[in-house]
Amino acid sequence: MTNNLFFDFNNNPFLDPKNNPFLDASKNPFLNKDLSEAFSGLKAPGMDFAGIAESQKKNFEAIAEANKTAVEGVQAVMKRQAEILKEITDEASALAHEATAAGGPEEHAARNLDAVKVSIEEAVANIRELSEMVAKSQAEAFDILNQRVTESLDEVKSAIAKAKR
Repeated sequence: MTNNLFFDFNNNPFLDPKNNPFLDASKNPFLNKDLSEAFSGLKAPGMDFAGIAESQKKNFEAIAEANKTAVEGVQAVMKRQAEILKEITDEASALAHEATAAGGPEEHAARNLDAVKVSIEEAVANIRELSEMVAKSQAEAFDILNQRVTESLDEVKSAIAKAKR
């Protein structure tokens, strides 16, 4: 697979403010401006620009909160995966030590079969745990967005009712 700079956000020259004046706050007046102020003086029949701006602000806040929740979920899964890897490494080390222990081939075979059985059971439990962690994180992020969509629809309904009056 080729290295595509477009998808490499750390090295993409278009995302560097030195190369892209739209990302340079000193050259782009919209980066450091509250756009609700820009629209506050506008008047149109039946349009509440301040309300629209506030609604959009809430939308962005909900998206940011959902993203934060998703990132925290990914971090928790990665942390747990590292813990699982350490446990597996420790168990493999213990098994290697046991393999050198005294005993006949029958004892070694029985211990190996028991170790394989335990390893499979632990792997299934670990997969289940990680799957549940991912599902919980996704559900929390979805709930945040779902709640905001519901609130947004209520805001639109209210705005329409006000416009009718």
